[in-house]
Amino acid sequence: MRYSLALACAMMATPIAAKDLNVVTDFAVTHSLVSMVMGDVGNAEVLLDRGGDPHSFQLRPSQARSLADADLIFWVGEELTPWMARALAGIEAQGDVVTLIEAEGLHLQDFALGHGHSHDHDDHGHDHDDHGHSHDDHGHSHDDHGHSHDDHGHSHDDHGHSHDGLDPHAWMNTGNVKIWLDLIAEELAEHDPENAATYRANAEAARAEIADLSTEITAILEPVGAAPLVMFHDAYGYMMDQFGVNVAGTIALGDAAAPGAQRLSELRAQLQEGGAVCIFPEVNHSSRYIDMVVEGTGVRVGAELDPEGVLLEPGADLYPTLMRNIAQAMANCVAG
Repeated sequence: MRYSLALACAMMATPIAAKDLNVVTDFAVTHSLVSMVMGDVGNAEVLLDRGGDPHSFQLRPSQARSLADADLIFWVGEELTPWMARALAGIEAQGDVVTLIEAEGLHLQDFALGHGHSHDHDDHGHDHDDHGHSHDDHGHSHDDHGHSHDDHGHSHDDHGHSHDGLDPHAWMNTGNVKIWLDLIAEELAEHDPENAATYRANAEAARAEIADLSTEITAILEPVGAAPLVMFHDAYGYMMDQFGVNVAGTIALGDAAAPGAQRLSELRAQLQEGGAVCIFPEVNHSSRYIDMVVEGTGVRVGAELDPEGVLLEPGADLYPTLMRNIAQAMANCVAG
């Protein structure tokens, strides 16, 4: 009888801590999604410092050690964080590496303002709100998802700084995020079976939250309509595709490229010809380029956007906050 009572008490207790499960993530958005799934069971580490640039970052020795000691590593992929690809190659990480951009069933596309939408990697068409709802087909075959990171290739100098090819900002489509949540839950469950049910329940709750978020963003963006918007860099293609946002151009041609005088002159002409309504600065980039482009055009300058969430409070709430903030900034600027 005493044993049964003890067992009942144990069942009512909070989830068992993930003993010695070291989980490392690349940047704030990945960390947010992993935090949603882990809940109270444990805490993941995020490598990118708050305020850092995910496209160009250098690990400190202590961070490299964390990566080497990790049991489970979640990252988007080398298209977003080439520094992480170099680190993984250099340290020969012993833990499992989960490359989210390689997850099955994602809606992927090329940079919207580069070579169009020719990089569609799924069979789901454009009804993205349905992505991830029948999640039993996604992410349960872990061997396909980047556990062997030796084949990621290391000629990544061509990625991340030029807006050609695959756009890695896939979290800007909420359907992709729902697929990632399932994959994260299954990977955590595999490494920590005692808490598997908790991870899966947390992922299910998070998917419901993301579905509600998608509906909320659609409502926030309704007044924006087809108003032509100009961004600092080409990170919003997935929002264009899912929510119908009209991004008419970008200031920078690449993640790290500072626009030259000719580029700024061309942009000013494009703004006037294309009837752009708003232009948006971005964290980690000087607003002086914005000021130079809009001078004499009458185009409104919107709030500073943070598509990678580098200035937001880290944690489970970061991703919904990021998406909500971007949508609201667009709506506020268009409304004038």
